[in-house]
Amino acid sequence: MGITSALYSGVSGLNTNSQAMSVVGNNLANTNTLGFKGARSLFSDMLSSTISGSGGSSQVGRGVNISKIDNVFSQGTFEATASDTDVAIEGEGFFMLKEVGSDVTYYSRAGAFRFDADGYLVNPEGFHVQGKPFDENGKLIAGDPTDIQVQNVGLVPAKVTDLITMNTNLDSSADIIPAAIAFDPADPTTFNYSASTTTYDTLGEPHLVTLYFRKDDGAANTWNWYYSAEDVDGNPLGDAAGAAPRGQVTFGTNGVLDPPLPDPIPNPVALPAPNGLGFIAAADVAWGNGSADTAISLTFDTTQFNSESTVISQDQNGYAAGNLTNVGIDGEGVVIASYSNGEQVKVSNLVLAKFNNPGGLELVGSNMFIGTDASGAARSGLPGPELGSIFTNSLEQSNVDMGQEFVKMITIQRGFEANSKIITSVDEMLGMLINLKR
Repeated sequence: MGITSALYSGVSGLNTNSQAMSVVGNNLANTNTLGFKGARSLFSDMLSSTISGSGGSSQVGRGVNISKIDNVFSQGTFEATASDTDVAIEGEGFFMLKEVGSDVTYYSRAGAFRFDADGYLVNPEGFHVQGKPFDENGKLIAGDPTDIQVQNVGLVPAKVTDLITMNTNLDSSADIIPAAIAFDPADPTTFNYSASTTTYDTLGEPHLVTLYFRKDDGAANTWNWYYSAEDVDGNPLGDAAGAAPRGQVTFGTNGVLDPPLPDPIPNPVALPAPNGLGFIAAADVAWGNGSADTAISLTFDTTQFNSESTVISQDQNGYAAGNLTNVGIDGEGVVIASYSNGEQVKVSNLVLAKFNNPGGLELVGSNMFIGTDASGAARSGLPGPELGSIFTNSLEQSNVDMGQEFVKMITIQRGFEANSKIITSVDEMLGMLINLKR
């Protein structure tokens, strides 16, 4: 009988609106949950029944059910924080996480990360954040993402200097020093210009190396170079008074190296060294403190213009031992470890993932999802325009709009009330039907 069907239609309305109220309640409960993505309920009518009348066949609905509960992956607002390991994503990407001992990849928008006692970058639940590591030369290592870990959480070992690069100008108007006047590092009249730089041995102990430039009187636009240093006991190393030049630097008529520096610049420098390159043999830098003797390659990125001789810049690739002082994440998602010796080491680059259908992801709690057949396979890569941009010292807030949720709550409440009226009305009609017997 149709009147009984109306009763069950009202029941379906009560159940469906109850589920919809649960979705609204969950959204409002998570208004302050980092990276939370709200959901919405999509209703659909149930299969209709067919009735026949004088005008032909007609259909009558049998109620309502929930077709789908969709996650809404709209962008949440950002909150500025003071933590260098807090990051937020602007775009459609997800952070990639893995549980210790598991190969399952989890995905999250919540970027409240920190380092644990073992140096791993983790979320509050202890899942390891995934990234691509850098090698010792600061180049990304090819392969699948791995756990991000700062290995040297204590003392970073020293790195020996094996390359010095000097960007200088040598004054073209400088006087030529006659060959009859022998070079003497203690006598500034025997050379035109000198510059010093601090180098480090294999133990991380600093040593001052001084380079001397002397305009040659035997060839146009040619400068000889020498070097000197001292071991730990103050004994001189390098070129003493009267020593022959270590090498030469030649310039063209336009004041630049001729021939130019090779590209790429080799390290170590092979002998004989091309123009603009030099070499100090390992035996010449025996520091006398138990460190290993290490040769030093030199690069003279030098010009000869009519301007005062000066060092524009100088660099060397060694450093002393140092303690870890800070670990942060920059705007490109690179995890950088800073040490007390001034060194900054690239540890790893955050990797983001993106899905063709993020609505198909399965919620697993703790602000995390896992991929499903409905979501499709994840596309992973470095942060950028396609996968999303990284913002440091920021956290993405919930995307729940409280105003919209309260409006939904009102409409759901009214829907529930209307369906309850159906049941009470049908009950009264059934009562009238039963009373017909009387």
